[in-house]
Amino acid sequence: PVSSSLYGSRFLTGGLGGSITHQCFYTTTPANKYERKYWCKIEANGVCYTIISSRHASRDYEGRVALEDVPQNGTFTVTMTGLRSSDTGTYRCGIGSTNEGLYVSLNLTVLADATVSRPTQLIRGELHGSVTVLCPSGDTRSDKKRFWCKVGRSSCTLIASSDGYVGRRYQGRILITPRESSGAFKVLMNDLKKEDSGLYLCGTQGLRGHNSPQEVVLQVATASALPRRSKFLSGTVGGSLSFQCHHDPEGTYEKKYLCRWKGGSCPVLMDDEGFVLESYRGRIQISSSDPEHGTFTVVLRQLREEDAGWYWCGARSGHTELTAPLKLLIPRETCSSRDPGTTTPVRPTAPSPAAHSTARHRSMADVMGTVPRGTTMDIVPKSTTMDTVTQGSSTLLPTATLGASATSPGETFQESSSGAPRLLPVVLPALLLLICVTITALTLAKIKLQKKTG
Repeated sequence: PVSSSLYGSRFLTGGLGGSITHQCFYTTTPANKYERKYWCKIEANGVCYTIISSRHASRDYEGRVALEDVPQNGTFTVTMTGLRSSDTGTYRCGIGSTNEGLYVSLNLTVLADATVSRPTQLIRGELHGSVTVLCPSGDTRSDKKRFWCKVGRSSCTLIASSDGYVGRRYQGRILITPRESSGAFKVLMNDLKKEDSGLYLCGTQGLRGHNSPQEVVLQVATASALPRRSKFLSGTVGGSLSFQCHHDPEGTYEKKYLCRWKGGSCPVLMDDEGFVLESYRGRIQISSSDPEHGTFTVVLRQLREEDAGWYWCGARSGHTELTAPLKLLIPRETCSSRDPGTTTPVRPTAPSPAAHSTARHRSMADVMGTVPRGTTMDIVPKSTTMDTVTQGSSTLLPTATLGASATSPGETFQESSSGAPRLLPVVLPALLLLICVTITALTLAKIKLQKKTG
């Protein structure tokens, strides 16, 4: 079976009498490498007639079309020269024994004054690894937004832009660098997944002509030599933690660094040249470095709640940057206090049901009076103490929202039912005595009545 990974440009423009070169990119599986490659044009009847394939070429295009397949790189290139107006139309580049196999459709427009399209970039990355995409020079004005989007069937879905937007599925793993003086910028993408493979566009929004977007094909190798490392760390407020950053031990890097990813930007916190961001001085450092194994260790001390979030380990070499994300989790401190001075005792009350109920509700009201309105509190059945709860506390046990009844239905039922046994010893004897007195009185009245009638 042919792999379903095949990518190529969706639009081409050529000048009259000129030429176009189109590249198709495919995954280098054995099936793809040795299968027939083809280039066909769809005619009015809907049939895609072969112009050239890796087996033969159409006589109508003889001398002005060529196909070159490079299996080891996973690309085949089609070149058409001597372009005519009639060459305008919809084409397919594909793989398979027929022209209905795996393919990518594209539209070719031939114009008298067409500008030459930029060649499509091919970027290869490894699963769990990272890539750097250099987007070409364009408009140097700062008011134009830079973007990175993924081409679908009918549109290009925005993934990230220079105004800080990052798609939900790409949080913490993509970054558009600030533009250079030429207008060029870089897209850094890491923690690569199989589904990241595809055709992308990067450029400056709203520009036309020679500043058209750059097409980029990203291929993510499914068989990766990179280990899958945990990207989550956990720390506690006031504590410390250390972690390792990894890079290619055979690589030559100008700088190794740690940056804080937030809102589509990643300001450097420190690097291996001694720089430390002022707000982190005394709290962060590179404790050790092992170039032979491609690692350096970072220590972060005196952790704060606001330290939670995404960080990137980075190593820069020219325009290429190797990056890897990690997320620091710092659980919020519990707000409940176990200080005896802040507890309100709930003491046992007299056996009277009314007294028991009154004392309980008074104790609950006293406790509630210490809690700010709008928070929640823990209800702990069968406890002799209840903690004061401060605003913003999280509740771990069944809770009651202030403004509602402080006792759960279960507790109310238990109290009223537990009161019944205390009523029976008092009421039942009195009731029996009343019945006996009534019976005696009736008997005496009947005997007296009989004597009178007798």
